[in-house]
This record gives sequence, C-alpha cells and structure tokens, in this order.
Amino acid sequence: MADYREEYRTRTMPGAAPAAGTDVQYDEGLRSYMLGIYNYMATALAVTGLSAIGLATWAQSNPAVANAVYNSPLKWVLMLAPLAFVLVISFGINKLSKTAAMGVFYAFAAVMGASISWIFMVYSLGSITQTFFVTSAAFAGLSLYGYTTKRVLSGMGSFLMMGLIGLILAMVVNIFLQSSALGFAISAIGVLIFAGLTAYDTQRLKHMYDSVAHNGEMMAKASIMGALSLYLNFVNMFMFLLSFMGNRE
Repeated sequence: MADYREEYRTRTMPGAAPAAGTDVQYDEGLRSYMLGIYNYMATALAVTGLSAIGLATWAQSNPAVANAVYNSPLKWVLMLAPLAFVLVISFGINKLSKTAAMGVFYAFAAVMGASISWIFMVYSLGSITQTFFVTSAAFAGLSLYGYTTKRVLSGMGSFLMMGLIGLILAMVVNIFLQSSALGFAISAIGVLIFAGLTAYDTQRLKHMYDSVAHNGEMMAKASIMGALSLYLNFVNMFMFLLSFMGNRE
C-alpha cells in the first residue's frame, strides 16, 4: 500500500515533494471503492430477497406453479442457473462493459432468489428473518476484521478454498446418501468456511484497490466482482445457518 501511495504522489504531483493530503486522498478513494462493493452486494441481496419472496408467494397461492417449480425437472434448472451466471461474469468480465456486467450480476441475483425460494415453503418466516439478521451481524463483524486486521490472510484463503472443494464433494455424496449426520457436519463446516472466506475476501479486495485505482472502468468491474464474492459468502453462510436455526413448518 505504501508503495502505491508513493506512486500516487509521483503521478499526481510530478516533481513535487510528498504532500500530507495524498494519504487522505488515497484513503478516501479506498473507502469509496469498498463502499461501492458493499452497495452492489446489498442491492443484489435485496433483489434476491424480492425474487425469492415473489416466487414463493406465487407458488403458495397456485399449487400448479408450486408443483412445476419445486417438484419437476424445472427445479434442477433453477438450482444450476445461478452457476451459469457466475461463469458468465467470471470469465466474461473483461469483455463486458460496466453496464452489462451490472445487468448480469443483478440478473444472477434474481435467479438466485428464485432458486432458494423453497425456504419460504419449508421454514417459518420468523426463523428466516432471525437467521438473516444473525448472518448480517456475523458478516459485518467478519468483514470488518478482514478490513482492519494487520494479519495476512492469504494462507488462510488457500486452506479455505481446499476446504470448499471438499465441502462441495461431501454435498454431492450426501445427495445420494441422505445422511442426517453428514448433513449436520456439512452445515457446520460450511458456516466456518464461508465465515473465514468473508474475512479473507474483504482483505483481498482491499489490497486489490492498489492495482485498479488508476482505471475507473477497471475499478468498477473489480467492484462488481468483489460484490459477487462477498454476496456468495453471505448467501451460503445464511443457508448453512438456516439449517441450524430454521424452524420447519
């Protein structure tokens, strides 16, 4: 960070001595960048919530819709569709304009909402709301830690990514085993993994600012990708916590 600040001084004030206000300008730029990430994420969560509630409400009042969405092959389309959007954003971000990237991101959030709308058919609204606020508090604390800590979390990130791969494999196996004990272990480990990833990704995104601050378009796209990372951490942590805290109807 210090190296970039020195470069920032040289670029903005060639031939001048380092100015005390430069660090302030850098910090303001960093805060604006991180705030943009959180704003994108918060908006995407709102879109997801509205999409989930809207589809669940429609399904509850229309048995034919409920059967088509939750008890037919269409449910697999809804489950896999968010992955397709993630791949499009991840591999196509350099080819997409800022506006197009935002559109794909919010479309992904809407599809994600549809894919998890079943929770309103299974869990009570009170337990879903409670879990959401618990997740929000945990996310805020973990993200704040990742932003402020002096500890380098890159090593933890590598460990968590290996754990995430193992978690996905265990979830696939449990589709066939339907083991309640394995399901409990998956939920517990899932909460820990995505809690750790929240802190790790926050620090990673903070450090990424140095490499994108010189280019507005690049910084905007980095903000969208950063919002995607934190959004996925939040949603997955919420879903795993819901399996513990949710009251089934």
